[in-house]
Amino acid sequence: MPLAPTETPRASLRWLGKLHAVGPLLGLLVLCVAGTLLNSDFATFDNMMNVLTRTAFIGIIAVGMTFVIMSGGIDLSVGSMAALIAGSMILLMNKLGTGTLAAHPVAVVGLGITLALVLGAVFGAIHGLLITRGRIEPFIVTLGTLGIFRAVLTWLADGGALTLENTLTDVYSPVYYGAVLGVPIPVWIFVLVALLGALLLNRTAFGRHVQAIGSNEQVARYAAIRVDLVKTLTHALLGLCVGIATLLYVPRLGSATPTTGLLWELEAIAAVVVGGTALKGGEGRVFGTVIGAILLSVISNILNLTSIISVYLNAAVQGGVIIVVAFLQRSRR
Repeated sequence: MPLAPTETPRASLRWLGKLHAVGPLLGLLVLCVAGTLLNSDFATFDNMMNVLTRTAFIGIIAVGMTFVIMSGGIDLSVGSMAALIAGSMILLMNKLGTGTLAAHPVAVVGLGITLALVLGAVFGAIHGLLITRGRIEPFIVTLGTLGIFRAVLTWLADGGALTLENTLTDVYSPVYYGAVLGVPIPVWIFVLVALLGALLLNRTAFGRHVQAIGSNEQVARYAAIRVDLVKTLTHALLGLCVGIATLLYVPRLGSATPTTGLLWELEAIAAVVVGGTALKGGEGRVFGTVIGAILLSVISNILNLTSIISVYLNAAVQGGVIIVVAFLQRSRR
């Protein structure tokens, strides 16, 4: 009998933990029901595929952002990084496509994709090294590179747009517009990245080290975890995810401008925190991030279909979501 008062709070905490874990999924289901009631076109297969395809870009970046935020960091530069990677890809492919590899457009596109992955990983690793070796706060580092990346892209484009050559566009476009078993290719890649991210986070020592560092960095150092290396790898992983998202995005429009990737960092961070990852680090789930990314896209899609409020306020809605979730997390660690 004396144990009853102790066991009851523990049981309540377990139920609260379970509710917190499934909260984003319940919210998504409620939104889907509401969207269907407000507009019958919402529940169509084509609209669902459209939502998931548009979610893929931010969702892939958000998977990488989950690791960074879980380790106690942040990255504000992912949108600008994507813009610079897109511009660099187009410049390289246009150069090769009119030169010695003009007769091999598939090889040119392959080299462009490789460049996107390499640049993403390198940019992310540079962030990690500046943060760990330079002892600069992640907020300051990525705020600085946010301006640098976009300024360089604007300079390369001379303030205008960098456009992919038509022949290369025809070869590259199936990466975005193609489908397998009726499901767009970006959605398949999003699913693959999410599964690999969940496996890395939940089934490897690296994932456990990320969580330990976010929970208490000093204790992690005492536990012989190579904190600087793990942090650098999390930023490199995020950069790689940005590269993957960008190589999927480029064939959509076939161009890069100074506004490419604008506010992607806001959407990625919103997806992560809505999915249940603690902003203070140490706790998070890739599955929750995926649900959070889809949930935000569904909100945007409902606003577009119903005109409840102006579509120009989508970013305001996402910003409000971040503030509300941060408020609800204020007592979590």
